[in-house]
Amino acid sequence: MTPQELAAILQKHDRWVKKKTGGARAILAMANLEGAKLSKVNLKTAKLSGANLREADLSQANLEQADLFAAILTKADLSSANLFRADLRGAHLRGARLKLAIMREADLRGGALMNGGGGSGVNFLRSDLTGTDLDEVTLVDANLTGADLTDCSMMGADCQGALMAGVSLVRAVLKNANMTNADLRGANFSGANLTGAQLRNANLSNAVLAGANLRSANLAGANLEGADMAGADTAGANLARTVDSFSAKVQDKLNQHFLWISSGGASGSRADLSGLDLSRINLSGANLSGANLVGVNLTGALLRDSLLIMCDISGAQLSDADFTNAVLDGANLHGSNATRIKLDGAGLAWVDVKGPDGRATGRLWRANLSGCRLTEASLTRANLRGANLTDANLTGANLRGAVLSDAKIANAIFTGADLSGTTLPDH
Repeated sequence: MTPQELAAILQKHDRWVKKKTGGARAILAMANLEGAKLSKVNLKTAKLSGANLREADLSQANLEQADLFAAILTKADLSSANLFRADLRGAHLRGARLKLAIMREADLRGGALMNGGGGSGVNFLRSDLTGTDLDEVTLVDANLTGADLTDCSMMGADCQGALMAGVSLVRAVLKNANMTNADLRGANFSGANLTGAQLRNANLSNAVLAGANLRSANLAGANLEGADMAGADTAGANLARTVDSFSAKVQDKLNQHFLWISSGGASGSRADLSGLDLSRINLSGANLSGANLVGVNLTGALLRDSLLIMCDISGAQLSDADFTNAVLDGANLHGSNATRIKLDGAGLAWVDVKGPDGRATGRLWRANLSGCRLTEASLTRANLRGANLTDANLTGANLRGAVLSDAKIANAIFTGADLSGTTLPDH
């Protein structure tokens, strides 16, 4: 196709789009347009399926609803192009530049092509965006199911509500990308950089996040069931799940407990949450005093400033949970796994037991952390006065400024613990 022939087709297409006389839709299926200069060209709804657009300049081009099925766009420049609702199924975009492109509701799923030459077979083509520059691209509600985005750059990309199940984002750079409400089931983020990314309410079930950088990422409410997070860096990340993301049964138990607390026991009922998986739940500021939490899984849970007075949390999984400034006076944590738990400024002291008449009995009920695994726990400024720490393992724990006066520490392990400014028991 000569440059003159292409120019004539584009001119007629522009008239067709604008509904002017003498116009005709551009039919460029399977056309060889390698290296073509198509910057700012109006190709809205053009048929470009299977076209060779390798290294073509399509920057700022209007490709809204264009048919680019199985098109070859390797190393093409699509920066700031409009690809709204474009059909890019099975397209080859390896090394393409799509910075600031609008790809809202675009279809980037794999595509099937019939074999030529009279063959009866079908070739399934996976959309290939390997090494693509997608910085600040708009992919809101786009369908990228199964696409290959290995080594791509998507810094600041807007992928809210996008369908991205099974995508490969191995080693991809997704700093500050917004994937809120995105479907990322089974996606592979191995070695990806997700620093500061928004993943609120995203479905990451069975996703691979091994070795990923999730520092300061927001995964509040995200579904991480079955996800592989081995070696992932989650420093500063928000991994909490809102209460309404749990089952109706769990929500009802909590609501009944809050009613029981607020009514002084006149209505509602004490929560029995024993053995439940409440990992990453956000219950900051909640009053769970007196609740039965035996054997509960609170791994990574957020309970900052919460009240858990006289709670039975024995045998629980509390690794990486955040109880900063929480009050756990008189609570029973016997035998719990609290590795890397945050208890900074928390209260784990004894409780002055009161009788039926509400008067103090003079009997003190100790917080029980006997046999508790508190390795690498952070207990700075925590109040552990009178607590039972018999056989507890505090290897590598940070107890700077903590109060342990009158505490029982027989056979407790403090190897490598930071005891600077700690008030230890006299005996």
